[in-house]
Amino acid sequence: MATEGINQENYPIKTIVILVQENHSFDHMLGWMKSLNPEIDGVTGEESNPLSTTDPDSTRIHFSDDSAFTQPDLGHMYQEVYEQIFGVPWTEESASSGIPPTMEGFAQQAESKEAGLAKVPMSGFKPDDVPVYRDLVMEFAVCDRWFSSVPGETQPNRLYLHSATSNGAISNDLIKLIEGFPQKTIFESMEESGFSFGIYFQYPPSTLFYRNLRQIKYIDNFHQFDLSFKKDCEEGTLPNYVVIEQRYFDLSILPANDDHPSHDISEGQKFVKEVYEALRSSPQWNEMLFLITYDEHGGFYDHVPTPVIDVPSPDGVVSPEPYNFQFDRLGVRVPTILISPWIEKGSVLHGPSGPYPSSQFEHSSIAATVKKLFNLNNFLTKRDEWAGTFEGILTRDSPRTDCPVSLLEPEKMREGEANEEAQLTEFQIELVQLCAALTGNYKDSNELQQLVENMKIKDAVGFVDVEFKQYYDDWKKAKEEGKDISTIVGDRDLISTKTFVEKLLSCLLCDN
Repeated sequence: MATEGINQENYPIKTIVILVQENHSFDHMLGWMKSLNPEIDGVTGEESNPLSTTDPDSTRIHFSDDSAFTQPDLGHMYQEVYEQIFGVPWTEESASSGIPPTMEGFAQQAESKEAGLAKVPMSGFKPDDVPVYRDLVMEFAVCDRWFSSVPGETQPNRLYLHSATSNGAISNDLIKLIEGFPQKTIFESMEESGFSFGIYFQYPPSTLFYRNLRQIKYIDNFHQFDLSFKKDCEEGTLPNYVVIEQRYFDLSILPANDDHPSHDISEGQKFVKEVYEALRSSPQWNEMLFLITYDEHGGFYDHVPTPVIDVPSPDGVVSPEPYNFQFDRLGVRVPTILISPWIEKGSVLHGPSGPYPSSQFEHSSIAATVKKLFNLNNFLTKRDEWAGTFEGILTRDSPRTDCPVSLLEPEKMREGEANEEAQLTEFQIELVQLCAALTGNYKDSNELQQLVENMKIKDAVGFVDVEFKQYYDDWKKAKEEGKDISTIVGDRDLISTKTFVEKLLSCLLCDN
């Protein structure tokens, strides 16, 4: 339940809710919202990319508004993002040359991956195609200067969301995944100051990438979304810091709702609608700030140059060779919507006014703003100390009473059903490996790599269900046995010796 007595002389917020969707740029998802509000730094259709950045006579692909169901997963690994931003392939020489970000390499990079693919990153959704976002943007606020923290993949950006660092990771790091990333998080900062947090998950939560959250004492901070979220909203017992995690795997009977290509965007819209309506009906609504953002751009075009000057490394940790990235520039701009009855209708949040001349809105802004609103003791890293804070969007003297109670139901966008035989995405691979590592049934990195070879979606879902069920049982048993609350669940002394068949039967018989 939300703690009373927060130092809020200027800001009435007692509950912050964070929902992070997958792999879309601002222009791809919200760029055409400019047609509804000219103040938004979106697109007009004049934006374009050449098929070849080295050919001055190259055909240029103009940005369109005809995006629909997106099948291919575009490039978003570190070196692919480099080419998208700077217009040239990554080399040690180009990386050290100081060339400016032109945002001219999206079409070229996509075309190099697959002939004819260049059109896909150069398109966006009409506002009516994403009606839930359309209405939220018009009713509340959109931030058109929010960047991903790392010019790379999902995992490092999701790490920045709650810890303002990825501890040197720019891609999947199996060793750190097994051990758990060691950095301090905003969850611990909240706890230290007497505030509450809760993680509402639908599949095994990616927040368990953080080692410290695997401690016995945190088991009661994890809640199954379908069982607890609406109930806690109705009862007014949401904690001070709420994180909501999606369905990351796409099944016919239970489609993914995280927006990751090739998942149906309408499922993500339904999910946002469900969360918003539950929050809106809560007695805590007038003390709430709800933020929706995306982990990274997923290879889709954005016209705003990514910041590359005076971005501080969070902790001095450098990524592995050959890239040796120093975390001194940001990733591509991503969609971000801010929702609260304390926000004026149709607001637009541009760049921050500090705390430093070069400060930007990026994922570390979440930790920075939480620290400010709740008067926490310390920053997590140099990055959240530098990042802009967004409490300034709360401009009203009193909460609005005209916020919509419900949103429109989006129409299905994908023809047909989910492809349960599809290969796993990089992030899905990481979630499978996370669950395997948590139980301790797979401790060797080679085993974890072999585990996911040729694994299909339907197989992955069954696997993570069984493994996470075992992990949660071990977690609960450790607490019941009175083990030290700071013990990291997953260490070998806590690992169950159940056979796979026993675990499967246990999972099938469990209502949870």
